[in-house]
Amino acid sequence: MGKALIIGCGGVASVVIHKCCQNSEVFEEIMIASRTKSKCDKLKEKLSGGKTKISTAQVNADNVDELIALINSFKPDIVINVALPYQDLTIMDACLACKVDYLDTANYEPEDTAKFEYSWQWAYRERFEKAGITAVLGCGFDPGVTGVFTAYAAKHYFDEINYLDILDCNAGDHGYPFATNFNPEINIREVSANGSYIEDGKWVETKPMEIKRVYNFPEIGEKDMYLLHHEELESLAINIKGIKRIRFFMTFGQSYLTHLKCLENVGMTSIKPINYNGMEIVPLQFLKAVLPDPASLGPRTVGKTNIGCIMQGKKDGKDVKYYVYNVCDHQECYKEVESQAISYTTGVPAMIGAMMVLTGKWKKPGVFNVEEFDPDPFMDALNKWGLPWKETFDPELVD
Repeated sequence: MGKALIIGCGGVASVVIHKCCQNSEVFEEIMIASRTKSKCDKLKEKLSGGKTKISTAQVNADNVDELIALINSFKPDIVINVALPYQDLTIMDACLACKVDYLDTANYEPEDTAKFEYSWQWAYRERFEKAGITAVLGCGFDPGVTGVFTAYAAKHYFDEINYLDILDCNAGDHGYPFATNFNPEINIREVSANGSYIEDGKWVETKPMEIKRVYNFPEIGEKDMYLLHHEELESLAINIKGIKRIRFFMTFGQSYLTHLKCLENVGMTSIKPINYNGMEIVPLQFLKAVLPDPASLGPRTVGKTNIGCIMQGKKDGKDVKYYVYNVCDHQECYKEVESQAISYTTGVPAMIGAMMVLTGKWKKPGVFNVEEFDPDPFMDALNKWGLPWKETFDPELVD
């Protein structure tokens, strides 16, 4: 049916590529492109032999001209961006120039500032609309599936959703004293930044890890979770009717928090360049280089993840409480695609979102967050492609 250019070759990209190859009726041909072509070639060698035709290329995703040349050469129907969030805008510029649909899993953030918001990408709306192409923003799990979950609930169970809590629990154990389950640079920037939530239309800022709750997660049990800033709060507060408060919580173990605090105290999480032996280095980037590669954690990670949304609101004047979530097993993910569940839960939705665009279900000109599309076909696809969801109408609420 279509051709996809997949930019990036890390842990999430590997899952996207595996799932595209499983879905060969839609993804007849893919190209894997990264700064390091050897990584792309290794994946191609592993997955060749199926129905999906695979090719590879080297590209610098910071360079718009290189991206344009690659897109014009391959002529994809969609570009799936699973590179770094710093590169969202250059890839969007290239898609605009070539009039090709675009999808990513995380919103843009400047490399020199630990700040992520949708304003930079929403500024492309009119240009994508005029070009007649679609851009789908944040189509991982959170952001991504959490937005689809919310849109599904709003469509079927609520007239208005007043309170929304997004809960992200990773109860996996990789055996290391300290490691991150996705790109260390992005992970640590996200966790060490100030927290925030939206209440009555206004942002409320908190100190990092200031707000802690304990939640009893289905199939996992009680875990400590902490309020963080997360990008989908911004779009959901605008796109979902009736929102009075929206928050995002993520679980962390004590070992992770202790190590992170120590690294912060000695300056290793800083993104400000320093001079070392006549060279300019960024401490956080150096730390990333010495930490375990998240892609290597798959075979040693055991346990489960639970990510979902708890909502309160009204239907026909009556109070409604609703919880929808997915539980994913790290070892089952590794058996299927040689990846741990963090990459799996991001990569599968990216493939599904691209499928939605290629099949015309999510195809309209402009720049959109996932909750602005019909959630039903996406929800069906989650069950089919490895992320089955569960729901309950009597959840334990977060105070």
